[in-house]
Amino acid sequence: MTDFQTSKSLILNFYDKLDKATGDGIHKVLAAYTTDNYHWRGMHPFYEQQGATAVANIFWQPFRQAFAPIQRRQDVFMAGLNQEDGEQTEWVCSMGHLMGLFDQDWLDIPATGKMAFLRYVEFNRVTDGKISETALFCDVISVIYQAGLNPLPPQTGAFFITPGPRTHDGLLFDPQDPSETLKTRNLISQMVDDLTTADLHSDQEELASTWHDDMIWFGPAGIGATYTLERYEAQHQGPFYEGLTDIKFHGHICYMTEGKYGGFFGWANLSMKASGGFMGMPASDVRAEMRVVDIYRRDGDKLAENWIFIDLLHFLRMQGLDVLGRMKELNRRS
Repeated sequence: MTDFQTSKSLILNFYDKLDKATGDGIHKVLAAYTTDNYHWRGMHPFYEQQGATAVANIFWQPFRQAFAPIQRRQDVFMAGLNQEDGEQTEWVCSMGHLMGLFDQDWLDIPATGKMAFLRYVEFNRVTDGKISETALFCDVISVIYQAGLNPLPPQTGAFFITPGPRTHDGLLFDPQDPSETLKTRNLISQMVDDLTTADLHSDQEELASTWHDDMIWFGPAGIGATYTLERYEAQHQGPFYEGLTDIKFHGHICYMTEGKYGGFFGWANLSMKASGGFMGMPASDVRAEMRVVDIYRRDGDKLAENWIFIDLLHFLRMQGLDVLGRMKELNRRS
């Protein structure tokens, strides 16, 4: 049995040092905790980077210059073996918000001088006591909304600062019961198998076999959150499959579970064509990618909550809509 405590301690110490560091100190922390061949994945406009210097320069230093001081407010923290590679690699996942005072423009999003929350989820692969691989998904569009701008059509779900688990038990700092981990893994796998069998679109009756009726789907800004199976079908799954066609599933890079929690990410998990109507985009034959994270909480024998991150900026840019370009143009005009 693996308890993952060493890897968890490594990541918690890394976060403590990283969140306190400033300026060039950010690079020094990254260099101390990562391998020489460190591979980092981020959402648009950051994409894939190699090594601590590039990650500090491209993401962390500009973000920390714009948001300071920072608080990391974790809602889920877990570790596990990767089911996608036959449990050959060990990963630690953290989900929550990075909160700070938004005092300088970031990605051409105008600063507000007020507190702002960057919703994030991060997967870190630990190899021989260092971080060898990271996937950091963050909800940039939510920051745009917090700045009082709305560059996208009205979303089908609700937008707000996304809460953590209803049960407030998502921070798995201590070892978890392996039998609970297995239950979660089997349930998530069954749900994914059901979706795959149904061409990635289950009806409400099929969904009810693995989801509680009062489930909550916390989608990314631009799509929004929805509550109950009925409203999930009406406010997300229905519009998703009405607006997108030729959807192909490409698998995940990491799929892990611990205790009553689990999740996965892909690069890209899905590709599809926008037949029209989804997020206000016109019909198109362009095949676009969706890089997606799903984090789940199991309650008994069904899933109760689901937090989703999608690189919508990349998805829309592949179809010709550069949302951050709009921010730059707005700043230029003002």
